[in-house]
Amino acid sequence: MIKPLVALIGTILLANMAAGSTAYTATPDTYVALLRELAPGDQLTLSPGIYERGLPIHNLNGTVHAPIVVTGPDGTLPALLLAHTGRNTVSIVNSSHVTVRNLTLDGAGLPVDGVKCEGHAQWAHHITLANLDIRGHGNNQQTVGISTKCPAWGWVIRENRIVGAGTGIYLGNSDGNAPFIGGLIEHNVILDTIGYNLQIKHQNQRPELPGMPQERSVTTIRDNVFSKEQGASNGPMARPNVLVGHFPLVGPGSNDIYLVHGNFFYQNPGESLFQGEGNIALYNNLFVNHAGDAIRIQPHNDTPRTISVFYNTIVAFINGIVLLKREGDPEYSQFVAGNAVFGKPPLSVPERALSANLTNRYEVAGRYLNAPFAPLEKLDLYPRPGRLKNLPMETHTLHSYEGWDLGFNGESRKNSFAGAYAGEGRNPGWPLSKNRKP
Repeated sequence: MIKPLVALIGTILLANMAAGSTAYTATPDTYVALLRELAPGDQLTLSPGIYERGLPIHNLNGTVHAPIVVTGPDGTLPALLLAHTGRNTVSIVNSSHVTVRNLTLDGAGLPVDGVKCEGHAQWAHHITLANLDIRGHGNNQQTVGISTKCPAWGWVIRENRIVGAGTGIYLGNSDGNAPFIGGLIEHNVILDTIGYNLQIKHQNQRPELPGMPQERSVTTIRDNVFSKEQGASNGPMARPNVLVGHFPLVGPGSNDIYLVHGNFFYQNPGESLFQGEGNIALYNNLFVNHAGDAIRIQPHNDTPRTISVFYNTIVAFINGIVLLKREGDPEYSQFVAGNAVFGKPPLSVPERALSANLTNRYEVAGRYLNAPFAPLEKLDLYPRPGRLKNLPMETHTLHSYEGWDLGFNGESRKNSFAGAYAGEGRNPGWPLSKNRKP
């Protein structure tokens, strides 16, 4: 039996060599040296253990068909990257087509970021961060779970869990000169941050870098859980769960758009659940804030532009949906339609933008939804029979948005329901929780 096994192993190694890729397995003693050797198509697997020397993803460049992969083990024992003073744990500089996945990042309460695309980098594109467990990064509000501080495009941030960070995900720089372009942020769980669960910064004029998109790009934020039920700042330091800033005002990128759909926004004692400006489509989301506002579309560094807010279910102790613009701002296409909104007031939106919303006071949401005031383990925003159905709405302008015709559970919208769900009665889908949305 030994000879056939040897032959099989030889065949696998030859196949890897023919494909120009190599699979490495590392330990805490060997992984840094092996990182430097990675070439397109290579995979480095970190064995279970504690890794204390960071993960420098510096000048590692795979290709679209042969990315470089750095992964933890698939078993129950993790590869744990332990933070160190003065060094961001996963540090990314001038790298592309790299996947980092299946790792635990423990910040140990230090003032360092979990994943940082460093500010001295020139670029970082097509980076995938998947199934990272990021914890212990709550030293202060500026300590971040995942951060980009150089021009970044084509990123995928997927299935990560970030708990108790100062800021969960912060993409771009505060001066607008490190744009985050064409990203996909999906199926993450971000809980109990001091500041933002997620912020994407505004963008100044787009730089010209090799491979950077100059045509219209889409950044998609879908199927995430954003909760600030505990540990959030109050007063002047309070921040929304999610804030998205504007794209370049003119030139390449000025027509970019955020598609924000299928997310569960839960609780914020001092701020709104969502705030945005620029070009935004916000749809098929659930919003619950028993202390304050749900949605505020308003000027921040510029102004709301093309805005589409539709098919959301909103339960907010104060404002349901607010849409504001500065006096003298140009007119853009803006509409708020097909939402089920319970607030005080439900809507503060220009009349010209409104169409076919179902609205009522916050206190009566239970007449329409199964259990909108229950604790999370029993919270149920699914419509009661006969309460949110048959709300006629013009939909032809929605067809360019991915998944516009799918409810929060992914079900097809065969009937005219207000709000995020496309059904009524007993919820056949995901019970709301702080776990990953399937």
